[in-house]
Amino acid sequence: MFAVHLLAFHFTKLKEDQIKKVDRYLYHMRLSDDVLLDVMARFQAEMMKGLGRDTNPTATVKMLPSFVRSLPDGSEKGDFLAVDLGGSQFRAHQVKVFDDGKQSSQLESKFYPTPKEVIQGNGAELFDYVADCLLDFMETKNLKHKKLPLGFTFSFPCKQTKLEEDVDVDVLALVNDTVGTMMTCGYDDQRCEVGLIIGTGTNACYMEEMRHIDLVEGDEGRMCINTEWGAFGDDGALDDLRTEFDRELDLGSLNPGKQLFEKMISSLYLGELVRLILLKMTKEGLLFNGKVSTALLTKGKIEMKHVSAMEKYKEGLSNTKEILTELNLFPSEEDCVAVQHVCTIVSFRSANLCAAALAAILTRLRENKKLLRMRTTVGIDGGLYKTHPQYAKRLHKVVRRLVPTCDVRFLLSVSGSGRGAAMVTAVAHRLAAQRQCIDATLAPFLLPLGILREVMDKMRAELEYGLKRETQANATVKMLPTYVCGTPDGTEKGKFLALDLGGTNFRVLLVKIKSGRRRSVQMYNKIFAIPLEIMQGTGEELFDHIVQCIADFLEYMGIKGARLPLGFTFSFPCRQASIDKGTLVGWTKGFKATDCEGEDVVDMLREAIKRRNEFDLDIVAVVNDTVGTMMTCGYEDPNCEIGLIAGTGSNVCYMEDMKNIEIVEGNEGKMCINTEWGAFGDNGCIDNIRTKYDKEVDEGSLNPGKQRYEKMTSGMYLGEIVRQILIDLTKQGLLFRGHISESLRKRGIFETKFLSQIESDRLALLQVRRILQQLGLDSTCDDSIIVKEVCGVVSRRAAQLCGAGLAAIVEKKRENQGVGRLQITVGVDGTLYKLHPHFSRVLRETVKELAPQCDVTFMLSEDGSGKGAALITAVAKRLHNVGQK
Repeated sequence: MFAVHLLAFHFTKLKEDQIKKVDRYLYHMRLSDDVLLDVMARFQAEMMKGLGRDTNPTATVKMLPSFVRSLPDGSEKGDFLAVDLGGSQFRAHQVKVFDDGKQSSQLESKFYPTPKEVIQGNGAELFDYVADCLLDFMETKNLKHKKLPLGFTFSFPCKQTKLEEDVDVDVLALVNDTVGTMMTCGYDDQRCEVGLIIGTGTNACYMEEMRHIDLVEGDEGRMCINTEWGAFGDDGALDDLRTEFDRELDLGSLNPGKQLFEKMISSLYLGELVRLILLKMTKEGLLFNGKVSTALLTKGKIEMKHVSAMEKYKEGLSNTKEILTELNLFPSEEDCVAVQHVCTIVSFRSANLCAAALAAILTRLRENKKLLRMRTTVGIDGGLYKTHPQYAKRLHKVVRRLVPTCDVRFLLSVSGSGRGAAMVTAVAHRLAAQRQCIDATLAPFLLPLGILREVMDKMRAELEYGLKRETQANATVKMLPTYVCGTPDGTEKGKFLALDLGGTNFRVLLVKIKSGRRRSVQMYNKIFAIPLEIMQGTGEELFDHIVQCIADFLEYMGIKGARLPLGFTFSFPCRQASIDKGTLVGWTKGFKATDCEGEDVVDMLREAIKRRNEFDLDIVAVVNDTVGTMMTCGYEDPNCEIGLIAGTGSNVCYMEDMKNIEIVEGNEGKMCINTEWGAFGDNGCIDNIRTKYDKEVDEGSLNPGKQRYEKMTSGMYLGEIVRQILIDLTKQGLLFRGHISESLRKRGIFETKFLSQIESDRLALLQVRRILQQLGLDSTCDDSIIVKEVCGVVSRRAAQLCGAGLAAIVEKKRENQGVGRLQITVGVDGTLYKLHPHFSRVLRETVKELAPQCDVTFMLSEDGSGKGAALITAVAKRLHNVGQK
């Protein structure tokens, strides 16, 4: 018993000594975590070079765009063909993908040996052979008369491929085997966004943000990048880590100086690397008693299968002895231990280097997503990973150590090059079908120039109807006289109060206007909320609430005793008989207070002040916010004779010649006309451009059948139009995996401010996804792209329609003045114009295109509803005083 223990101790000691000897000999191959982190940083730098347009030509890691823009989402279905040309055998596959909720697929394959004369012949012969094999496969499977989509795995660098015309297939995708691996695993696990091949060759691919890929146009979404990482180090970036054995192996290869990273980690070279190490150790007398056999001198004699067998956990030493004996090396126990450890160091270095480069990709993914911690899956294939007894475990362990902020699942691919090609094809097929459906859904929102001209002409006709006495009663565009007969001339001065009622908030302002050299406008204001129950209660309750707010403000400013002139901005359609009389035509913007329509709002305000009996005010003017906007800009630019609101609501006013306003007495001078153009189309004149979504929004609104133009152009409704489109696309299975969430069912959930945020050029898709998640919409990257597109189409149409209406106004102004070319300024206010990233530009472009003889300057208004109301009051006071004199 003692002898057995002694023998075991002796063997253990012998083993430890041999391992230490090999460790000292190959210490350059044993890489610490610090070294691996450095390799990781170097690879990240190479990735950046490969992605940049200017640096790509000199980059070793080429970062090739694959044009695969989407991962499987589980909705793929149908029959697909796949062909796989990547070695001595050509394979044809038929893949059935089932939409059964289980994400299952069925693969049937046939192998065709590729004759040597075909492999080494010309391209035409090779592809003739491929086409013949595919034709045979289709006949075997009775598929010749079916036109099936096909994916082609072609694992070589190439510019173009073509199959013979007599094979009736749609070639939808040319696929690299690494991409095929990612897509195969992506079908089973939708977190999979990295593909890794580690076998006779090595490569990795991953989903990169389009905005970072300079080589491809566009910055929306993601695209799979085929890194071609085997060439990492070809520029000398890894020279400090390459050993004399790596250099000797490279010099003896078919492509010296190229694919240096691949030569350090792929199974095609690891056996040869072991042979070179054993040869040198033997020559130095460290192995086999210094006897060099023919096997050690023969290139390729030690293969990866030998290395894997020698590293097996239990039978490794006996395998080692058997393999070395077959190679006529006749090893001792010490030799077997040493050779086994050489194999371990070589394969461990391979796993370490592979882990470092993979960790760089995972870190990039996490940083792209701006996550502190990321869960992801790596789809993986290749003989080294599958057959080596320790490789997978070592790779996993090192990756997790290098990137502790990434929770990585490694998923083994099954037939990545065949099934993967089919999956790429299935995704491409799905996206093409989806694209058709999305294009058909959004087509009615795309308005060509001819249609916009029609809208402009119809608006012009409606403007005329509203101005004429005999047609005004039935006109949809009411062209309401405001009795504002002048714009500021700079002599206005004094203290004025302004009230601003136009939405869910109500403002009271004190405005101090100075004239002369120190011409200025100072404003003090306070904002008060209007609760929904008051917006939709009685008229008396609404005006009592307004007076309560005024009392609070006068108290706050210490001016309760002063009887100041007041301008009342009342941003709802009013018919005015004079500047201080305004009869409400009808509520908009969600207001429904009773007993107001048909009543004079100034009288209602005066009655409420009387009821309170605390103060008195001189109500000089009832003002529309659009007129206020024009007046504010007119104070800065005398050329401003048009006011535009493009915000929650939509409206325009302009200075019209009195001779054209038949509903007001007098032909001298000008008067501002409040068009109330939101009702344009209420007579059906623009029904040809209204979509089913516009009709749904209209029917669900507080005033069905009214304000139809406003419902297509204003901020209050655009988000709701988008929501209706998203619901329809989801019902078609094109969004959110076909699931309509509870939040998407809620009317008003998609506020217009989200359109502005989503369409921002500075906003990455990741942030778009976060906005959608805040709305309770769990979106993929593809969903985010579609939502952004929908928002863009809806807001662009709004800006174009608004531009067509405005073009009608400026053309009318040009004709009024009888000039060949008009120079005019439009004062603009409203959150849609101010905050939306593209609305103002599209609006300006449309006006320029439709009214080319008008040079239109757009001037942002500074508080048209507050400052503007005070200026109108000041102008009215000035004109009144002039009249009295």
